[in-house]
Amino acid sequence: METKTATKIAIQGIKGSFHHQVATVWFGRDAELEECLSFHVLVQSLVNKEATTGIMALENSIAGSIIPNYALIDHNNLHIIGEHYLNISMNLMALPGQTIADIKEVHSHPMALLQCNEFFRQFTEIKLVESADTAESARFIQQNNLKGIAAIGSPAAAELFDLELLAENIHNIQNNQTRFVIVKTQNSAVPEADINKASVKFTLEDTPGSLATVLNVMNNCKLNLSKIQSMPIAETPFKYSFFVDVVFEKYKHYQKAKSILELMTTEFKVLGEYKNGKI
Repeated sequence: METKTATKIAIQGIKGSFHHQVATVWFGRDAELEECLSFHVLVQSLVNKEATTGIMALENSIAGSIIPNYALIDHNNLHIIGEHYLNISMNLMALPGQTIADIKEVHSHPMALLQCNEFFRQFTEIKLVESADTAESARFIQQNNLKGIAAIGSPAAAELFDLELLAENIHNIQNNQTRFVIVKTQNSAVPEADINKASVKFTLEDTPGSLATVLNVMNNCKLNLSKIQSMPIAETPFKYSFFVDVVFEKYKHYQKAKSILELMTTEFKVLGEYKNGKI
């Protein structure tokens, strides 16, 4: 990973979380962190200038999109300046000297629980409890010396909070990845030569074939549509905004498509132009 300017980094969760792992990759182990126990708090820390850069999970290969985060980025006019795909290892951990038979509750972030729901079908007596963060759940167990309660998280969290792994890699599908985006309140000057991916949002007139026409423009301009996510527009029931990621070889192809789509859509907004993290 290329060197990035050291800044105060807002992450969802605490040290030992998967967001912390991404912060380490991007900004180094000595990066100053702003630990936030919700994505809303993370965004507010950027808006209030308590942090200069944020890291937000946006989608998981098992659990799908974290749809509220699209709205947070959009409504707060954040700019995506980069992305990182992290291989996720979900592990069951508890205070030492216990077995799974001793566990009555498992605490973790809702996305972590969702990624591991098949594992817990064989343990119907275990209660699954949603929490703010994977690593925070591990810390909570350690600080309160809680036996009979386990957490789901990374091996780093288990090591950091002196917990023992009861089961490793318990996520539903072994190839488990989460896509994280790096966000700022101001657009970063990513060199044009490095930009080969963009995230945009648009809305359309409610006319037959309007979305198909937009997709044809992207195709004709040599853009590869890598993601499309619809989101209801609260003020107008059953109308939708579309959040789209496109990958391209030449920036000029994207520029051409952007100029056309600005004319074709009722609203067109660039959420970020950056380097493709999945190469």
